[in-house]
Amino acid sequence: ESSSRGRSFRALFRFFSFAMQRVGRFSRVLSRSYGAQTAAIRMSSGVPDSEPRFLDCFKSYYDRASALSNHQAGVLQDLRSCRAILRVEFPVKTESGEWKQVIGYRAQHSTHRLPCKGGIRYATEVDLQEVMALASLMTFKCAIADVPFGGAKGGIVIDPKTSTVETLERVTRNYTMALCQKNFIGPGLDVPAPDMGTGAREMAWIKDTYEQFNSMFVSAPARCLHVVHILT
Repeated sequence: ESSSRGRSFRALFRFFSFAMQRVGRFSRVLSRSYGAQTAAIRMSSGVPDSEPRFLDCFKSYYDRASALSNHQAGVLQDLRSCRAILRVEFPVKTESGEWKQVIGYRAQHSTHRLPCKGGIRYATEVDLQEVMALASLMTFKCAIADVPFGGAKGGIVIDPKTSTVETLERVTRNYTMALCQKNFIGPGLDVPAPDMGTGAREMAWIKDTYEQFNSMFVSAPARCLHVVHILT
């Protein structure tokens, strides 16, 4: 039953990806829209009313694609929204002795196949709607590549270029602790990955912090998932 449901979801996601490409070259349009939005933020510290947000663009094209589908309305509505959203805020002390309040996000779009998978980006332009849109797109990308993960995404409002390594480490570890406390991270639940402004260094901090709260070897469940995917 589980494998049959997985095949059904993959077929549905592939259909949507094909339909989205037909109704407007989905990826290119979203990329241009997001680029325009980012430029507007940098120029005026706010998005003009006439400029659609990234999440609005996703939902607009999703609605046009879902209109071509014969799937049940409940299923289509479920795939239009994120399953779980987390916003965290915590203080971090910089090397100068100044306390800085940091905001972070994590969104899980679909849990039909676990774990969720998605990068964590560090940028001053990060906001909730952007993270939700990227999490939604990750579900479709995983389905198209037949990767057995649901879609997720995370982000922290910080400039990695102007922040010291020490500050970035404190921020990363505090963010990871918040994810652990809310059960938004784990080998069989939600797996982070590098994104804009992050890399192997940040992933090592996340892994180390997670293992301080969990005694299990974090790579073991991932290997089991890989074997199961090969066998099925």
